[in-house]
Formats: sequence, structure tokens, C-alpha cells
Amino acid sequence: MGGPSAERDVSLSSGRECAAALRDAGYNVEALDAGADVAARLTGIAPDVVFNALHGRWGEDGAVQGILEWLQIPYTHSGILSSALSLDKQRTKDVYRKVGLPVVDSILAKADDVRQTHVMPPPYVVKPNNEGSSVGIYIVHEDANDPPQLAAEMPAEVMVEAFAPGRELTTTVMGDVPLTVTDILTDGWYDYEAKYAPGGSRHVLPADIPQEVFDACMEYAVRAHQALGCRGISRTDFRWDEARGLDGLILLETNTQPGMTPTSLTPEQAAHVGITFPQLCAWMVEDASCDR
Repeated sequence: MGGPSAERDVSLSSGRECAAALRDAGYNVEALDAGADVAARLTGIAPDVVFNALHGRWGEDGAVQGILEWLQIPYTHSGILSSALSLDKQRTKDVYRKVGLPVVDSILAKADDVRQTHVMPPPYVVKPNNEGSSVGIYIVHEDANDPPQLAAEMPAEVMVEAFAPGRELTTTVMGDVPLTVTDILTDGWYDYEAKYAPGGSRHVLPADIPQEVFDACMEYAVRAHQALGCRGISRTDFRWDEARGLDGLILLETNTQPGMTPTSLTPEQAAHVGITFPQLCAWMVEDASCDR
């Protein structure tokens, strides 16, 4: 847990929750805040299984998965290729398109160009191509005269994506089974604060949406999970423009390491279908392997 990514604090919270749940389930647990010496420390601990609660770069982009494959330590969640592919938002969209899943148009652009001019007609969204948890999101509204002034810490290349209006929906896949659909209600954009601050968002599950849209979310999440080669748990996020019916449903991204904090969506969905948090964590441990 932890690690050096922009999502370090979220990862520490996920790690603490998962460690406590696994102890409740009867496992011997050692928490490891991952640093540059992670391979040496893992060698010293010699665990039977690594529960990967790292979020963001290094933790869910294939990097730590490569270390675990090299050390031949079974681990949870997706493998090297699937992790790297899923954290790259543009390549994820390429896979979605290939299997007929609906997305909005997007491009990769130099951050300096985005600061200078509108690289696509507003409204659009600017985000890092390889971060999660809504880190570094900029919304450029339809009437915006000036391009966004991106922060200096934004990567040199960013994704610019046509704005998708509507509601935020999400579905967790456990193995190859979709759990349910959550409708995420916020007073504004579902940003980092809305995701992780107590009361930052309200989760309605099962989502009160038309059955055909609910069923599509369940089906699309499984198709995305399988097309990207995910293992264990994944969560696919959607935007739905209810004025357009089923045609208004599009995929945003697939998370190979969904958050496991007290306000996270995946534990809520598991609980909704009768899976306790310790049971969920234990399932992931028992599902762990190498060559994922």
C-alpha cells in the first residue's frame, strides 16, 4: 500500500481497511508501504500472497506486477499487460472501440498546446492519460473563451476528451460476474474530493435507471473486463445522458484496482449482493496467482 503515486493517501486508506478485513478473516497480515526497496523487503518477508492495494502509477500500471512476477509471489488483481493497458486511458478506449463498446472522441495532446489554444471545440475535459481517482481533471465549458491553464505538475502529454453530459454510473466485476450498478450523485463534478471526502457524494444502488440501461452497464462492464484481460476485481465507469436513452451511455474507463476505502464503490456493491468486506478481501487473496 502507499507508494509514490499521486494516489498515495487513498492507497494507504485502502491498505489499512484491507489489512484489518483480512485479519478479521483469519489471515496473518503484514502491511508494507511500498518504496524503492519494495523488492528487497518482499524478499525478506517472503509472503504467500501479496494483496496489492496500490493505486495509480507503479501500483496499477504493470510496474509492481512485474516485480511480483520476477519474485514469483502470487498477487491479487490484474497482471502486467492488463494493468498497463487499463491505466492508459487512450489505449483503453482503442480496446473499447475494437469490441464495439461506446466511447466519446478523445485525443492525446501536448500540455503546452492545450494551454495555448482549444485543441478541440468546447465543451471538453482535460485529464492525465495515466492517472486515476480524477486526479488533475479540468472541465472546459462550452462558452469558455480561453483554454485551460493547466497546473505545472500536469504531465507533458494529456488526454483531451469531448465532454459527456449526464449521470455518473459504475459497475464492479468480480471474476466475470457483474455485481450491480451504482448511480453517483454529487453537487458538481465527481472529482477527487467528491470521491474520498465523507459526504462528498451520494451513492444510489441499485441505480434507479431504466432496465435496459442497467442491463447494458452490467454487460458492458463484463465485456470491458474481458477485453482488457482483467483478473480478480475491476470497476468500469460510465456517463449516461438520460435524454438520449441507451444511446446516451458511454464508457469512461476501467479501474483494475478499485478503491477499498470506507467511501469506495466496490465494497458497497459487494455488500449489496451479500458479500461482506472481509469476504471480498478473502476472495481476492484466494484468487491470487502469478501469470495473470
